[in-house]
Amino acid sequence: MIPLRHLTILGSTGTIGVNTLDVVARHPDRFHVVALTANNNSRKMLEQCRRFQPRYAVMLEAASAEWLQTEIRAAGLATEVLSGIESLERVASLPDVDTVMAAIVGAAGIRPTFAAAGAGKKVLLANKETLVMAGRIFMDVVKQNHATLLPIDSEHNAILQSLPQNFSGDLGISGVRRILLTASGGPFRQLSLNALEDVTPGQACAHPNWVMGQKISVDSATMMNKGLEVIEAHWLFDAAPEQIQVVIHPQSIIHSMVEYVDGSVLAQLGNPDMRTPIAHALGFPERIEAGVTPLDMFKVARLDFEAPDSSRFPCLGLAYQALAVGGSAPAILNAANEVAVESFLKCRMPFTAIPAMIEETMQTVRHKDIATLKDVLAADSMAREAAHEWLACLA
Repeated sequence: MIPLRHLTILGSTGTIGVNTLDVVARHPDRFHVVALTANNNSRKMLEQCRRFQPRYAVMLEAASAEWLQTEIRAAGLATEVLSGIESLERVASLPDVDTVMAAIVGAAGIRPTFAAAGAGKKVLLANKETLVMAGRIFMDVVKQNHATLLPIDSEHNAILQSLPQNFSGDLGISGVRRILLTASGGPFRQLSLNALEDVTPGQACAHPNWVMGQKISVDSATMMNKGLEVIEAHWLFDAAPEQIQVVIHPQSIIHSMVEYVDGSVLAQLGNPDMRTPIAHALGFPERIEAGVTPLDMFKVARLDFEAPDSSRFPCLGLAYQALAVGGSAPAILNAANEVAVESFLKCRMPFTAIPAMIEETMQTVRHKDIATLKDVLAADSMAREAAHEWLACLA
Protein backbone atom coordinates (compact mmCIF):
# COMPACT_ATOMS: atom_id res chain seq x y z
CA MET A 1 0.00 0.00 0.00
CA ILE A 2 1.47 3.34 -1.04
CA PRO A 3 1.55 6.06 1.63
CA LEU A 4 -0.56 9.20 1.35
CA ARG A 5 1.12 11.42 -1.22
CA HIS A 6 0.94 15.21 -1.26
CA LEU A 7 0.81 16.67 -4.76
CA THR A 8 1.53 19.85 -6.62
CA ILE A 9 0.20 19.75 -10.17
CA LEU A 10 1.92 22.22 -12.48
CA GLY A 11 -0.43 22.84 -15.40
CA SER A 12 -3.58 21.41 -13.85
CA THR A 13 -5.99 22.82 -16.46
CA GLY A 14 -4.20 21.23 -19.43
CA THR A 15 -4.78 17.74 -20.79
CA ILE A 16 -2.19 16.05 -18.57
CA GLY A 17 -3.31 17.99 -15.50
CA VAL A 18 -6.97 17.13 -16.04
CA ASN A 19 -6.13 13.44 -16.53
CA THR A 20 -3.94 13.50 -13.42
CA LEU A 21 -6.82 14.84 -11.35
CA ASP A 22 -9.09 12.16 -12.82
CA VAL A 23 -6.73 9.45 -11.54
CA VAL A 24 -6.26 11.23 -8.20
CA ALA A 25 -10.04 11.46 -7.70
CA ARG A 26 -10.25 7.66 -7.94
CA HIS A 27 -7.91 7.34 -4.94
CA PRO A 28 -8.86 9.97 -2.34
CA ASP A 29 -7.24 7.87 0.40
CA ARG A 30 -3.87 7.89 -1.40
CA PHE A 31 -3.47 11.40 -2.79
CA HIS A 32 -3.92 14.90 -1.37
CA VAL A 33 -3.72 17.90 -3.69
CA VAL A 34 -1.75 20.71 -2.06
CA ALA A 35 -1.34 23.08 -5.02
CA LEU A 36 -2.70 23.56 -8.53
CA THR A 37 -1.25 25.90 -11.15
CA ALA A 38 -2.28 27.21 -14.57
CA ASN A 39 -1.45 29.92 -17.07
CA ASN A 40 -4.70 31.87 -17.55
CA ASN A 41 -7.61 29.40 -17.52
CA SER A 42 -9.04 30.81 -14.32
CA ARG A 43 -12.54 29.41 -14.83
CA LYS A 44 -11.24 25.87 -15.09
CA MET A 45 -9.01 26.50 -12.09
CA LEU A 46 -12.00 27.69 -10.04
CA GLU A 47 -13.84 24.49 -10.89
CA GLN A 48 -10.82 22.42 -9.79
CA CYS A 49 -10.44 24.40 -6.56
CA ARG A 50 -14.06 23.78 -5.68
CA ARG A 51 -13.62 20.05 -6.15
CA PHE A 52 -10.13 19.44 -4.72
CA GLN A 53 -9.78 22.42 -2.34
CA PRO A 54 -6.01 22.84 -2.62
CA ARG A 55 -4.11 25.06 -0.19
CA TYR A 56 -2.69 27.06 -3.11
CA ALA A 57 -3.85 27.98 -6.61
CA VAL A 58 -1.25 29.71 -8.78
CA MET A 59 -2.00 31.57 -12.01
CA LEU A 60 0.95 32.63 -14.13
CA GLU A 61 -0.94 35.73 -15.32
CA ALA A 62 -1.71 38.34 -12.65
CA ALA A 63 -5.07 39.35 -14.15
CA SER A 64 -6.28 35.76 -14.06
CA ALA A 65 -5.16 35.47 -10.44
CA GLU A 66 -7.11 38.60 -9.49
CA TRP A 67 -10.31 37.24 -11.02
CA LEU A 68 -9.77 33.86 -9.38
CA GLN A 69 -9.12 35.46 -5.97
CA THR A 70 -12.48 37.25 -6.13
CA GLU A 71 -14.33 34.06 -7.06
CA ILE A 72 -12.50 31.98 -4.44
CA ARG A 73 -13.58 34.42 -1.71
CA ALA A 74 -17.16 34.44 -2.99
CA ALA A 75 -17.21 30.64 -2.89
CA GLY A 76 -15.97 30.63 0.71
CA LEU A 77 -12.92 28.51 -0.13
CA ALA A 78 -9.74 28.61 1.95
CA THR A 79 -7.44 28.34 -1.10
CA GLU A 80 -4.73 31.00 -1.27
CA VAL A 81 -4.32 32.47 -4.75
CA LEU A 82 -0.81 33.37 -5.96
CA SER A 83 0.62 34.53 -9.29
CA GLY A 84 3.86 34.64 -11.27
CA ILE A 85 6.78 32.35 -12.02
CA GLU A 86 8.24 32.70 -8.51
CA SER A 87 5.00 31.35 -7.05
CA LEU A 88 5.17 28.38 -9.42
CA GLU A 89 8.66 27.65 -8.10
CA ARG A 90 7.42 28.04 -4.53
CA VAL A 91 4.60 25.50 -4.76
CA ALA A 92 6.86 23.09 -6.67
CA SER A 93 9.24 22.99 -3.72
CA LEU A 94 6.93 23.17 -0.69
CA PRO A 95 8.35 21.13 2.24
CA ASP A 96 5.19 19.06 2.69
CA VAL A 97 4.82 18.26 -1.04
CA ASP A 98 6.50 14.99 -2.02
CA THR A 99 5.26 14.58 -5.60
CA VAL A 100 5.15 17.15 -8.41
CA MET A 101 3.39 16.62 -11.74
CA ALA A 102 5.35 18.84 -14.15
CA ALA A 103 2.85 19.35 -16.96
CA ILE A 104 3.26 22.99 -18.00
CA VAL A 105 3.66 23.10 -21.77
CA GLY A 106 6.64 24.92 -23.23
CA ALA A 107 9.66 26.73 -21.85
CA ALA A 108 7.50 28.29 -19.10
CA GLY A 109 7.59 24.96 -17.28
CA ILE A 110 11.37 24.75 -16.92
CA ARG A 111 11.95 26.88 -13.82
CA PRO A 112 9.30 25.25 -11.59
CA THR A 113 10.38 21.80 -12.76
CA PHE A 114 13.97 22.62 -11.79
CA ALA A 115 12.67 23.87 -8.43
CA ALA A 116 10.94 20.56 -7.79
CA ALA A 117 14.04 18.54 -8.66
CA GLY A 118 16.23 20.89 -6.61
CA ALA A 119 13.99 20.22 -3.60
CA GLY A 120 14.41 16.46 -4.01
CA LYS A 121 10.81 15.76 -5.01
CA LYS A 122 9.36 12.85 -6.93
CA VAL A 123 9.04 14.57 -10.32
CA LEU A 124 6.52 13.20 -12.80
CA LEU A 125 7.86 14.76 -15.98
CA ALA A 126 5.41 15.67 -18.73
CA ASN A 127 7.19 18.91 -19.67
CA LYS A 128 9.37 17.97 -22.65
CA GLU A 129 11.26 21.24 -22.74
CA THR A 130 13.07 20.66 -19.45
CA LEU A 131 15.03 17.73 -20.90
CA VAL A 132 15.15 19.00 -24.47
CA MET A 133 16.54 22.42 -23.58
CA ALA A 134 18.48 21.67 -20.41
CA GLY A 135 18.94 17.91 -20.29
CA ARG A 136 22.44 17.70 -18.88
CA ILE A 137 22.06 20.28 -16.12
CA PHE A 138 18.58 19.03 -15.19
CA MET A 139 19.79 15.44 -14.81
CA ASP A 140 22.64 16.75 -12.66
CA VAL A 141 20.14 18.55 -10.41
CA VAL A 142 18.06 15.37 -10.12
CA LYS A 143 21.10 13.32 -9.07
CA GLN A 144 22.62 15.91 -6.74
CA ASN A 145 19.36 16.38 -4.82
CA HIS A 146 18.31 12.71 -4.83
CA ALA A 147 15.08 13.50 -6.65
CA THR A 148 13.09 10.73 -8.31
CA LEU A 149 12.35 11.24 -12.01
CA LEU A 150 9.52 9.36 -13.71
CA PRO A 151 8.53 10.12 -17.33
CA ILE A 152 4.88 10.73 -18.22
CA ASP A 153 5.16 10.69 -22.02
CA SER A 154 3.52 7.41 -23.00
CA GLU A 155 6.60 6.41 -24.99
CA HIS A 156 9.18 7.04 -22.28
CA ASN A 157 6.95 5.55 -19.64
CA ALA A 158 6.64 2.46 -21.85
CA ILE A 159 10.42 2.26 -22.14
CA LEU A 160 10.75 2.51 -18.37
CA GLN A 161 8.27 -0.34 -17.97
CA SER A 162 10.15 -2.45 -20.53
CA LEU A 163 13.56 -1.99 -18.88
CA PRO A 164 14.72 -4.20 -16.00
CA GLN A 165 13.15 -3.18 -12.68
CA ASN A 166 16.61 -2.53 -11.26
CA PHE A 167 17.76 -0.44 -14.26
CA SER A 168 20.75 1.59 -13.07
CA GLY A 169 21.00 4.01 -15.99
CA ASP A 170 23.46 1.91 -18.02
CA LEU A 171 21.90 0.26 -21.08
CA GLY A 172 24.98 -1.88 -21.70
CA ILE A 173 24.98 -3.43 -18.23
CA SER A 174 21.26 -4.15 -18.65
CA GLY A 175 21.88 -5.94 -21.97
CA VAL A 176 19.93 -3.39 -24.03
CA ARG A 177 20.83 -3.05 -27.71
CA ARG A 178 18.48 -0.19 -28.62
CA ILE A 179 15.26 1.64 -27.84
CA LEU A 180 12.41 1.51 -30.35
CA LEU A 181 10.41 4.71 -29.97
CA THR A 182 6.99 4.36 -31.56
CA ALA A 183 5.11 7.16 -33.32
CA SER A 184 1.57 7.21 -34.66
CA GLY A 185 2.63 9.21 -37.71
CA GLY A 186 0.01 11.84 -36.91
CA PRO A 187 -2.92 12.92 -39.09
CA PHE A 188 -0.81 13.39 -42.24
CA ARG A 189 1.03 10.08 -42.28
CA GLN A 190 -0.20 9.22 -45.78
CA LEU A 191 -0.53 12.73 -47.19
CA SER A 192 1.70 13.76 -50.11
CA LEU A 193 4.32 16.48 -49.74
CA ASN A 194 2.35 18.76 -52.10
CA ALA A 195 -0.85 18.26 -50.11
CA LEU A 196 0.92 19.23 -46.89
CA GLU A 197 1.27 22.80 -48.17
CA ASP A 198 -2.48 23.38 -47.84
CA VAL A 199 -3.33 21.73 -44.51
CA THR A 200 -5.11 23.86 -41.91
CA PRO A 201 -4.55 24.20 -38.14
CA GLY A 202 -7.82 22.36 -37.59
CA GLN A 203 -6.63 19.40 -39.63
CA ALA A 204 -3.24 19.38 -37.89
CA CYS A 205 -4.89 19.32 -34.47
CA ALA A 206 -7.18 16.40 -35.34
CA HIS A 207 -4.95 13.58 -34.08
CA PRO A 208 -6.29 10.14 -35.09
CA ASN A 209 -5.58 8.45 -31.73
CA TRP A 210 -4.81 10.87 -28.92
CA VAL A 211 -6.69 13.79 -27.32
CA MET A 212 -4.03 16.47 -26.86
CA GLY A 213 -3.55 20.23 -26.75
CA GLN A 214 -3.01 22.25 -29.92
CA LYS A 215 0.74 22.65 -29.64
CA ILE A 216 1.56 18.98 -29.08
CA SER A 217 -0.98 18.00 -31.76
CA VAL A 218 0.84 20.12 -34.36
CA ASP A 219 4.16 18.70 -33.13
CA SER A 220 2.77 15.23 -33.74
CA ALA A 221 1.66 16.25 -37.23
CA THR A 222 5.17 17.50 -38.11
CA MET A 223 6.81 14.62 -36.17
CA MET A 224 8.76 17.21 -34.17
CA ASN A 225 7.08 15.67 -31.13
CA LYS A 226 8.96 12.46 -31.86
CA GLY A 227 12.18 14.37 -32.43
CA LEU A 228 11.85 16.00 -29.03
CA GLU A 229 11.17 12.58 -27.54
CA VAL A 230 14.39 11.25 -29.06
CA ILE A 231 16.28 13.97 -27.18
CA GLU A 232 14.33 13.16 -24.00
CA ALA A 233 15.13 9.46 -24.33
CA HIS A 234 18.82 10.29 -24.69
CA TRP A 235 18.84 11.99 -21.29
CA LEU A 236 16.38 9.76 -19.46
CA PHE A 237 18.07 6.49 -20.38
CA ASP A 238 21.61 7.63 -21.24
CA ALA A 239 21.08 6.33 -24.79
CA ALA A 240 23.30 7.34 -27.71
CA PRO A 241 21.39 8.77 -30.72
CA GLU A 242 22.16 5.62 -32.73
CA GLN A 243 20.55 3.53 -29.98
CA ILE A 244 17.19 5.28 -30.49
CA GLN A 245 15.15 4.23 -33.52
CA VAL A 246 11.80 5.79 -34.39
CA VAL A 247 9.15 3.37 -35.65
CA ILE A 248 5.82 4.47 -37.13
CA HIS A 249 3.01 2.46 -35.54
CA PRO A 250 -0.37 3.90 -36.65
CA GLN A 251 -2.53 2.07 -34.10
CA SER A 252 -0.73 3.59 -31.05
CA ILE A 253 -1.21 0.34 -29.13
CA ILE A 254 2.48 -0.44 -28.62
CA HIS A 255 3.79 2.66 -26.88
CA SER A 256 7.47 1.78 -27.25
CA MET A 257 9.84 -1.19 -27.13
CA VAL A 258 13.24 -2.17 -25.80
CA GLU A 259 15.45 -4.56 -27.80
CA TYR A 260 17.96 -6.68 -25.88
CA VAL A 261 21.23 -8.19 -27.08
CA ASP A 262 19.79 -11.70 -26.92
CA GLY A 263 17.18 -10.80 -29.56
CA SER A 264 14.30 -10.26 -27.13
CA VAL A 265 12.08 -7.25 -27.70
CA LEU A 266 9.91 -6.18 -24.76
CA ALA A 267 6.97 -3.86 -25.42
CA GLN A 268 4.37 -2.06 -23.35
CA LEU A 269 0.89 -2.17 -24.85
CA GLY A 270 -2.35 -0.40 -23.96
CA ASN A 271 -5.13 1.75 -25.29
CA PRO A 272 -4.02 5.30 -26.17
CA ASP A 273 -5.01 6.93 -22.87
CA MET A 274 -2.64 9.18 -20.92
CA ARG A 275 -4.12 8.01 -17.63
CA THR A 276 -2.10 4.80 -17.97
CA PRO A 277 1.38 6.39 -17.71
CA ILE A 278 0.04 8.93 -15.19
CA ALA A 279 -1.29 6.17 -12.93
CA HIS A 280 1.93 4.19 -13.35
CA ALA A 281 4.01 7.14 -12.18
CA LEU A 282 1.65 8.20 -9.39
CA GLY A 283 1.58 4.72 -7.90
CA PHE A 284 5.15 3.69 -8.71
CA PRO A 285 6.39 1.11 -7.84
CA GLU A 286 2.85 -0.16 -7.23
CA ARG A 287 0.03 -0.35 -9.79
CA ILE A 288 -3.19 1.60 -9.25
CA GLU A 289 -6.53 1.78 -11.06
CA ALA A 290 -6.57 4.43 -13.81
CA GLY A 291 -10.07 4.19 -15.25
CA VAL A 292 -8.67 3.11 -18.62
CA THR A 293 -10.69 0.79 -20.88
CA PRO A 294 -9.04 -2.66 -21.04
CA LEU A 295 -7.20 -3.43 -24.28
CA ASP A 296 -9.22 -5.69 -26.61
CA MET A 297 -6.66 -7.41 -28.85
CA PHE A 298 -9.41 -8.96 -30.99
CA LYS A 299 -10.82 -5.51 -31.71
CA VAL A 300 -7.35 -4.15 -32.52
CA ALA A 301 -6.82 -7.14 -34.84
CA ARG A 302 -3.55 -5.92 -36.37
CA LEU A 303 -0.39 -3.98 -35.56
CA ASP A 304 1.42 -2.18 -38.39
CA PHE A 305 4.91 -0.68 -38.53
CA GLU A 306 6.78 1.46 -41.04
CA ALA A 307 9.83 3.70 -41.29
CA PRO A 308 9.41 7.49 -40.97
CA ASP A 309 9.58 9.52 -44.19
CA SER A 310 12.27 12.17 -43.69
CA SER A 311 11.39 14.02 -46.91
CA ARG A 312 7.84 14.75 -45.78
CA PHE A 313 8.68 15.16 -42.10
CA PRO A 314 12.13 16.81 -41.86
CA CYS A 315 11.57 17.95 -38.25
CA LEU A 316 12.59 14.51 -36.98
CA GLY A 317 15.97 14.81 -38.71
CA LEU A 318 16.44 18.34 -37.35
CA ALA A 319 15.99 17.00 -33.82
CA TYR A 320 18.59 14.27 -34.35
CA GLN A 321 20.89 16.97 -35.75
CA ALA A 322 20.41 19.18 -32.68
CA LEU A 323 21.10 16.24 -30.37
CA ALA A 324 24.32 15.48 -32.24
CA VAL A 325 25.51 19.10 -32.03
CA GLY A 326 24.60 19.37 -28.34
CA GLY A 327 25.09 22.45 -26.19
CA SER A 328 22.45 25.08 -26.91
CA ALA A 329 21.33 23.46 -30.19
CA PRO A 330 18.32 21.59 -28.70
CA ALA A 331 17.19 24.78 -26.92
CA ILE A 332 17.40 26.67 -30.21
CA LEU A 333 15.48 23.89 -31.96
CA ASN A 334 12.74 23.93 -29.33
CA ALA A 335 12.35 27.71 -29.25
CA ALA A 336 12.15 27.98 -33.03
CA ASN A 337 9.59 25.20 -33.08
CA GLU A 338 7.41 26.94 -30.49
CA VAL A 339 7.43 30.15 -32.56
CA ALA A 340 6.76 28.19 -35.75
CA VAL A 341 3.83 26.24 -34.30
CA GLU A 342 2.27 29.38 -32.82
CA SER A 343 2.64 31.18 -36.16
CA PHE A 344 1.03 28.28 -38.03
CA LEU A 345 -1.86 28.10 -35.56
CA LYS A 346 -2.46 31.82 -36.09
CA CYS A 347 -2.43 31.23 -39.88
CA ARG A 348 0.62 33.45 -40.33
CA MET A 349 2.52 30.81 -42.31
CA PRO A 350 1.84 27.43 -43.97
CA PHE A 351 2.41 24.06 -42.34
CA THR A 352 5.41 23.30 -44.56
CA ALA A 353 7.17 26.47 -43.36
CA ILE A 354 7.51 25.05 -39.84
CA PRO A 355 10.67 22.99 -40.56
CA ALA A 356 12.02 25.79 -42.76
CA MET A 357 11.83 28.29 -39.89
CA ILE A 358 13.45 25.84 -37.49
CA GLU A 359 16.31 24.96 -39.84
CA GLU A 360 17.04 28.60 -40.63
CA THR A 361 17.02 29.53 -36.94
CA MET A 362 19.40 26.68 -36.11
CA GLN A 363 21.77 27.95 -38.78
CA THR A 364 21.46 31.61 -37.77
CA VAL A 365 21.82 31.41 -33.97
CA ARG A 366 25.30 30.53 -32.76
CA HIS A 367 25.55 27.31 -30.75
CA LYS A 368 27.12 27.61 -27.31
CA ASP A 369 27.94 25.38 -24.37
CA ILE A 370 25.30 25.14 -21.65
CA ALA A 371 26.47 25.39 -18.04
CA THR A 372 23.53 27.01 -16.24
CA LEU A 373 19.80 27.50 -16.60
CA LYS A 374 20.58 31.14 -17.45
CA ASP A 375 22.50 29.90 -20.52
CA VAL A 376 19.47 27.85 -21.57
CA LEU A 377 17.07 30.77 -21.26
CA ALA A 378 19.48 33.05 -23.15
CA ALA A 379 19.64 30.58 -26.05
CA ASP A 380 15.85 30.31 -25.98
CA SER A 381 15.49 34.10 -26.17
CA MET A 382 17.97 34.50 -29.06
CA ALA A 383 16.31 31.72 -31.03
CA ARG A 384 12.84 33.23 -30.61
CA GLU A 385 14.13 36.60 -31.80
CA ALA A 386 15.73 35.01 -34.87
CA ALA A 387 12.60 33.00 -35.64
CA HIS A 388 10.40 36.10 -35.47
CA GLU A 389 12.81 37.93 -37.80
CA TRP A 390 12.55 35.05 -40.27
CA LEU A 391 8.75 35.21 -40.06
CA ALA A 392 8.79 38.95 -40.72
CA CYS A 393 10.83 38.35 -43.88
CA LEU A 394 8.40 35.64 -44.96
CA ALA A 395 5.50 38.09 -44.73
